[in-house]
Amino acid sequence: MVIMEIAVCGKTNVGKTSFFSASTLVDAEISNRVFTTIKPNRGVTFVRAVCPCKELKVKCNPQNSKCIDSTRLIPVKLVDIAGLVPGAHLGKGLGNQFLSDIMEADAIIHVVDISGSTDINGNQVPPGTHSPESDILFFQEEIELWLLDVLKRGFTKHADFTAMVQKQLSGLKVNFQLIEELIKGVNLKPDSSDEEFRRFLRLLMEKSKPALIAGNKIDIEGANEIYQSLKEKYNIVPCSAQAELALRKAAKIGAINYMPGENSFEIVQNIDEKRMKALEFITTHVLSVFGSTGVQEAINKTVFGLLDMIVVYPVENEHKLSNKQGDVLPDALLLRNGSTALDLAYKVHEDIGKKFISALDARTRKSIASDHRLKNGDIISIKAGR
Repeated sequence: MVIMEIAVCGKTNVGKTSFFSASTLVDAEISNRVFTTIKPNRGVTFVRAVCPCKELKVKCNPQNSKCIDSTRLIPVKLVDIAGLVPGAHLGKGLGNQFLSDIMEADAIIHVVDISGSTDINGNQVPPGTHSPESDILFFQEEIELWLLDVLKRGFTKHADFTAMVQKQLSGLKVNFQLIEELIKGVNLKPDSSDEEFRRFLRLLMEKSKPALIAGNKIDIEGANEIYQSLKEKYNIVPCSAQAELALRKAAKIGAINYMPGENSFEIVQNIDEKRMKALEFITTHVLSVFGSTGVQEAINKTVFGLLDMIVVYPVENEHKLSNKQGDVLPDALLLRNGSTALDLAYKVHEDIGKKFISALDARTRKSIASDHRLKNGDIISIKAGR
């Protein structure tokens, strides 16, 4: 079953690998050196959704996900991509690899040092001396210039223009129909200026690779003021990846009970003074101020907000809410909002989609048509022919 993929990226030394490690608990190398990440780190994180088990008073037995206290945790791929440097579109640093890796993802979490304590090259500077907004614009520009180069590399004015654009961008996991619609929408022509081409590419990225900004290092003094000045202008979530990483590691060894995305944790065993001070700092400067570390919120907003996904629970037995093996509410699937019962059938398995006969809403016990639009939290039984 295909799992969606989110790219975690940004310039070097802003905490993106800490964000990745906190989200996945993959032991990726973290340091204050530029180019710590050379090859992409890959792992699995989770988005949070309400599991129907509590509402329906059943004990679920998840197979493709987890359920903790009626919170369903659904897997999503996360990729930590090498840091971006100025001139990446010209191949500087690991530019070409960086940008092509981004194009494999369904969405982007752009980690920015919201405290302004790293310069354009990722070197540490005093907090507040570098503009996080310039990093946002720099990231956008590098992608646009790289895509412009890819587009014009085999450019010829005598070819079918739309077909040529589609061919040049065919390796970037973008929708051909969307390309055609945007070309018409912006009236792009072979003799359009570079700025007009960049506008087209900007819109293409917004539609095909939507990005959320994770304003990292929010717990550094002065960072909140910078965040407040930018939050109305950009889709940005304040976060502390280091705080989330500390909490998840403490939970992993059994020192605390902590559910990612929550605003508190419970200490369940004696811990040393150093760790206690760290936890007190996180409580005072992160959780009490922002309501969470922001890491889980960034992931959830990317999946449910930017990508507009819903969660649907397919079952085979609508009476027991189970599969053939008797597992109750076994799977939680992410589908685009607006997906139909037939879309769900194909998501479960291509053969089931091809042999689709009917579907039934397990809550209402009413039959639904193949083009019935599903809602978040639906429990659906698909009937297929042999």
